Amino acid sequence: MSYYVGMDLHSSNTVIGIIDNQEKKIFSRRLPNDIHLILKQLERFSADVKSITFESTFNWYWLSDGLKGAGYEVHMANPCAIQQYKGLKYTNDQHDAYWLATLLKLGILPEGHIHSKPERQLRDLLRKRLMLVQQRTQHILSFKSLMNRNLCEHMRSNAIKTLKESDIDQLITDKHLNLSARANIAMMNFLNERIKLIEKEVLACARLKPEFKKLMTVPGIGKSLALTICLETGNINRFKSAGNYASYCRCVPSNRISNKKSKGQNNRKNGNKYLAWAFVEAANFAKRFNSVINKYYTKKQLKTNRIIAIKALAHKLSKACYYIIKDQVHFDEMKLLGIKKTQIKATEVNQNGDCLQTPCA
Repeated sequence: MSYYVGMDLHSSNTVIGIIDNQEKKIFSRRLPNDIHLILKQLERFSADVKSITFESTFNWYWLSDGLKGAGYEVHMANPCAIQQYKGLKYTNDQHDAYWLATLLKLGILPEGHIHSKPERQLRDLLRKRLMLVQQRTQHILSFKSLMNRNLCEHMRSNAIKTLKESDIDQLITDKHLNLSARANIAMMNFLNERIKLIEKEVLACARLKPEFKKLMTVPGIGKSLALTICLETGNINRFKSAGNYASYCRCVPSNRISNKKSKGQNNRKNGNKYLAWAFVEAANFAKRFNSVINKYYTKKQLKTNRIIAIKALAHKLSKACYYIIKDQVHFDEMKLLGIKKTQIKATEVNQNGDCLQTPCA
């Protein structure tokens, strides 16, 4: 006899539902979120438990680690892809737990990827760095707005980053404005220290997997972005195609079209927001340091706008990185933009002797 376990995980408790291979309901219990209590309840079924599943909620780490540590086969369900039967009159947490177990038994459970514990901890540390970078940017923009609003002075962000609290007295004489500006600069410098500390620790501990090392050949992708892409992507083989990977990176449109008319949007937030950020950052750097990519971006920008052009470039970079990781090849901007080498000419001279730039995309 084989048992399949579904767990409906909440913030303070977990509902366990166990079925057998005939889909007969064997056991159900609501327990506090304590891994020792949960393992104790599973102990009498442990010999016959084939696998366990739970939903991907905000607090699943401890449950996954505890179950794996006890030797159970663990699967994480993707709640966005799970659909209930339509027309049900009554459902509760026990029903949801049994439903997860049933999907697991039938082999049709939509699954999420579970990273190993060490990788997950480094990934979360990089996510913390991103949060601090965003907070630092908020303080820089707040200070810039304060100067522009009150003193009609425009300061560049790079100049603001070099300021210390003691420099504020020379810029602002008003007592209240001075205190407000000092708060921004003090927080910016504090966040700078923490960001550098995290970067030092991550670069010392983390090492790119061999399959991700060729990401460094992509213009705009350095160590931090390469590590972010590596840790957020996990096993590249879990994506069937480059399009699936680009969709996971939130680099594809979510429009709903019917009869050539827009009917709204689908779930545009479905995917990994950290990979979405990473490829947008890579696109901004790539257009700055690669002339061929910059020409593509400029042409796209003239037809649409800056935001759409950056997202289009991020989409191309995400698909390129998929093949770089999967096929272990170096970056090629010609393949990225679908350009044949015979199309690229530096300049052409017309009959009047004028220099004409040949478009590259």
